[in-house]
Amino acid sequence: MKVLVIGPSVTRALGGMAVVIRGIRESELLNREFEIDIFPSCVDGNLALRLGYSVLGYFRFLLCYRKYDLFHINTAEKGSTFRKNFYLKKIKKAGKKAIIHIHGAKYLAFYDCLGDRGKRIVDGFFHRADLVLALSENWRWELESRFHTGTCRTLNNGVDPAEFAGADTDVWERRNHFLMMGRLGERKGVYDLIEAMEIALAENPELTLCLAGDGEVERVRALVAQKNLEGHILVHGWAGRQEKLELLKNAGTLVLPSYYEGLPMAVLEGMAAGRAIISTTAGAIPEVVGKENGILLRPGDVPALARALLRCSSDREMLRIMSEKNRERAEQVFSIRRMHEQLAGYYRQVAGGDGQHADGPVKESYEE
Repeated sequence: MKVLVIGPSVTRALGGMAVVIRGIRESELLNREFEIDIFPSCVDGNLALRLGYSVLGYFRFLLCYRKYDLFHINTAEKGSTFRKNFYLKKIKKAGKKAIIHIHGAKYLAFYDCLGDRGKRIVDGFFHRADLVLALSENWRWELESRFHTGTCRTLNNGVDPAEFAGADTDVWERRNHFLMMGRLGERKGVYDLIEAMEIALAENPELTLCLAGDGEVERVRALVAQKNLEGHILVHGWAGRQEKLELLKNAGTLVLPSYYEGLPMAVLEGMAAGRAIISTTAGAIPEVVGKENGILLRPGDVPALARALLRCSSDREMLRIMSEKNRERAEQVFSIRRMHEQLAGYYRQVAGGDGQHADGPVKESYEE
């Protein structure tokens, strides 16, 4: 079975969707059974670059799509959905099978704010797909309650525990050091975290925080400087794969105080590295983090966030238990192998059978 995975470039785009697609590209399990090619439909950059690449990407798609049996379309909210709708229409007109994989953290809020015409377009997008994949069981239920397709299933993101084994150090030795990974901005709660650090430092001046991500980097740096917190808060910017391991190794707790989320890769990576977790009840996070392996807060509760920072810097037994539970949970429930086994089952299901097994992995790419 020839599968085309469509989504943001794995080399020229940041974020969780690109990480998921990279994992599919590198999966021995999936590539043993399916001929998988990756098709980059968009890249990060300024508006002109993004728009130009997206338009050219669609024309490149028109030149190659007929040779594939199944299409795995990764999408988020807003323009991502409207662009991918053109792909899906062409795929279904050709009588081929398609899965849409919903990643956007604010997808339901985006849909609810649309006018009648926009909702009709998105409704059609969901109903054309042969299968809809949601990042969590609660999100699956929410999507099904909006769109009533009967085809929505759950596919949790996955992480490779072996990749993060080198970052698994003694969390107690790093108890005063915190790490946030993700796009810096209001949605991820970075400004709440800076305010919470300011509160917590009054009680424990040994605390440090590293902010690793793209987004509003300069605005965040300016705020840290304005508050005279440069000695305690490092605005690192985006971290590549190797940098990420070093940052996790040097932190005792991963913090992600988001307002909106899907199933954030940062939390799964923190768990795989054996870090404690402080996060919020946004999105699928409560399906991943519970009392035994982390601290959950309401989004925007800055005093509670400050207390959580102080607790993780002082409770040795709690940190030990969280570290152990997170390693176990990443391995047993949220491993990338488990994710890919489930995804392979969905590919077979949509194709109506096991399909033809490829002799080996195919890594054709349409990157420019």
